[in-house]
Order: sequence, then structure tokens, then C-alpha cells
Amino acid sequence: MTSLDKPTEETTEADDARAVTEAALFEAFGGVRGMVETVLPGLLFVTIFTLNNDLHMSAIAALAVSVVLVVVRLVMKDTVKHAFSGVFGVAFGVVFAMMTDNAKNFYLPGMLYTLGLALAYIVTSLAGVPLIGLILGPVFKENLSWRTRNPGRKKAYTKASYAWGFILLAKSAILFPLYWWADTEQLGWVLVTLKIPPFLLAVWLTWVFLAKAPAPIDVFAEMEAAEEAEKAEKAERERERGQEEAGGALPGPPGADGEAADLRGGRHRKA
Repeated sequence: MTSLDKPTEETTEADDARAVTEAALFEAFGGVRGMVETVLPGLLFVTIFTLNNDLHMSAIAALAVSVVLVVVRLVMKDTVKHAFSGVFGVAFGVVFAMMTDNAKNFYLPGMLYTLGLALAYIVTSLAGVPLIGLILGPVFKENLSWRTRNPGRKKAYTKASYAWGFILLAKSAILFPLYWWADTEQLGWVLVTLKIPPFLLAVWLTWVFLAKAPAPIDVFAEMEAAEEAEKAEKAERERERGQEEAGGALPGPPGADGEAADLRGGRHRKA
């Protein structure tokens, strides 16, 4: 290997690690489609409400489009976890708004969820079990190995969790005053505007931290390797046992039986 080959290989490995990280983040957070499914119901609600000030029509339209998004994923046999979470969020908002007859309350469950999630990211980071690591560990096939076996990766997860927590906390600090002071249309348009940019910022920071972190430990590959080694060891033991049993049944060296018979005959003659 020349001096020029090594940097090229290292660059390729770094590029591969970044690509794996990007793919994992897209899988965990739904990618572009997941963002569309997150924004569309709220956007439809605030648009219809701005046009005709009809709470019931706005709420039903938002819930209907959420259900359609789930059905589309089911038809395409795609993962539905992001679409389902959207349906539940919209359903809570619709029920709360209808029960209180206040269109603003359509947004309140989602705002409370955002605030709770922000606190969860910060508290779990302080506790040494960062939430982003719990979310992404299975995606990277490392589960919780980063907690004890990969300190550099744990540090990256902690930084990313703090980033998510403080970004969502800042978002909540903007939305809750608007909930009290602004009208429904103003709150709705600001909330829709703040759906994607904070999310993209948090995902980008997560990617930056993880791209610089050590590679994940593939615990699934380790378990498979351990199982294969155990099977090989068991097969070796069975082979050795079979050889020992076969060796015990083998006849003695040629002439051994004749020599033993001669010795017995000699003893009889002496007697």
C-alpha cells in the first residue's frame, strides 16, 4: 500500500459511516415523507379555518387526510409508525378542540407533547441514558452497547439529545405565549412554519455528532458469530467423542491375541 492509498481508504470508510448515519436517521425520523405527513394535517386545518372559520370542517379535514396517509402506506406495504403517530396526534387535537369548542385547542396536545419530549431529552441526558441513543441504538443494530462499551458514541448521543431537548424547548417557548395571546390563525401558521426547520436543525446536529463518533458495535453480528462459534465447538466435541468411541472398538495390534494365547498355554503346561 502506498502513502496515497491509505488516505483514500480512510476517506471511503468515513463516507460509508456518514452514509450509514444518514440512512439510519431517515429511517428513524421518517425522511421527507414523514415530514410531509407531519405537516399536512395541521396545514390543512389552519388553511380551511382561515378561509371559513369553521372548526368542524377544519378538524374533520385534518383527521381525514391523516387517515388517508395511513391507508396509502398500508396499500404500499410501507411502515406506518410515523403515519399512525400523526393520526393519533390529530385525533387528540380534534377531540380536544371539539370538546372545548375552541379551535386553538386543536394544537394544544401537540404542543404539550413537544414540551414533554424536550424535557425527556434533557432529563435522560442528565441521567446518562440519552433518549436519542435509545431511539437510534436498535436502528444501528447496537442496542444499548454504547452505554458501557462505546463511550465516544455515548458522548455523541448525549450531545445530540441535549440539542433536541433545547431546540424543542425553544420551540415551546415561542408557541405557548402565542397560544395565550394570538388568535387561532396566527398560532396555526406559526406552528406550521415551525414544524420543519427545528426538526431539520436537530437532525443535522445529530448527524454531525454521530458522523464524528466511533462506529457502532453491531451486537446482532456478535450474537450471530457467538452462535456460529458455539455450533462449531459443539460439532468439534461430537467429532472427538465419535473418534474416541470408534477408537475403543478397534482391534488390538496384529499378533496380540496370539501372544496372549501362547502365554496362557504356557501357564497351563507349567501347571
